[in-house]
Amino acid sequence: MDIYNETRYLMKSYNIHPKKNFGQNFLIDKHMLNKIAKDVSKDDIVLEIGPGLGNLTAILLEKAKKVVAVEIDAKMVEVLNDRFKLYNNIEIINEDILKLDINKIAPGAKVVANLPYYITTSIITNIIKSNIKDITLLIQKEVADRICTEPGNKDAGAITYYINYFADACVVDYVSSDSFIPQPKVESAIVKITKLDGPRVNVENEELLFRLIKENFTKRRKSITNSLGRIIEKNKLINILDELQIDVNTRGEALSLEQYAQICNMCNK
Repeated sequence: MDIYNETRYLMKSYNIHPKKNFGQNFLIDKHMLNKIAKDVSKDDIVLEIGPGLGNLTAILLEKAKKVVAVEIDAKMVEVLNDRFKLYNNIEIINEDILKLDINKIAPGAKVVANLPYYITTSIITNIIKSNIKDITLLIQKEVADRICTEPGNKDAGAITYYINYFADACVVDYVSSDSFIPQPKVESAIVKITKLDGPRVNVENEELLFRLIKENFTKRRKSITNSLGRIIEKNKLINILDELQIDVNTRGEALSLEQYAQICNMCNK
């Protein structure tokens, strides 16, 4: 039975109607499923977030040492338990991934997942904060492009700088909406994120750095003196920009990660 028909069979057998509030879209393109699982080997423990019906899980179980599958929907957990009851290398956790300590449930794991689009950024932020270094995700194309662009690019957002601070990221491939049941209204992309051994730039206060970046992108049409003036006293900010030879009329979205780090470090002088 091919993936399309197997997916339809499971949905009918378990009376499953994909839930929008959980972002349930089931990938049925075997070529793309294999691409997502491409870097998994027999020595790997894999953390899969939101496995749904288990189309990706089935491939991961054949390739990995162990799969830790975290699924919030109890109905999907029923399917997973039945579908993979003969496998001894799977652990299924019926929980919200945002409420779990990733380092405890899957230490030393790789993350491989088809993420629900509505909480993609929150999940990625949590993964980046963990000790996991190797991350392969299927996410919304728009978010993927934003994550993988360079800081200072017109398409960048606060998440661009956050990811770039901790990791390298690139788009592996794009996935059309007709590769899913049901079809999402947006295109998707497979993204590979590899954590660096340490932050890309040196800052004395990480919390302040990300506060500066976030503040700018909530007011991205304003100049940096206006967008950051609420955090750094305006005259002090102007002096810092002058010392760094940054025009006071520059918009914060045009700054590199290194420039934000310099501004952040000079705030404490």
